[in-house]
Amino acid sequence: MTTIYDVLRRPIITEKTNYQNDALGKYVFEVSKDATKSMVKDAVETLFNVAVTRVNIINVPAKRSKRYPSRRMGVRRSGYKKAIITLAVGDTIPLFEGVR
Repeated sequence: MTTIYDVLRRPIITEKTNYQNDALGKYVFEVSKDATKSMVKDAVETLFNVAVTRVNIINVPAKRSKRYPSRRMGVRRSGYKKAIITLAVGDTIPLFEGVR
């Protein structure tokens, strides 16, 4: 059984997610493999004291990169699950405010 503190693993901060934060009010987190939409919603609302209107979950598949051209085997990155959380109008998460 996972607690609300185990559901959210880390925020995902990229150029695209910064745009989504500012313009659309969406925040992106990596979540645990067994997390559901309702678990993510409860965790975000409890931890950050905001109103969540929508949660989208995406399973990002594992990828193999070709970093070493002389070797046949590349490096394999493991897959993960990420959640895109849409907040109510006017709500923000202060964790993302100073990131640029």
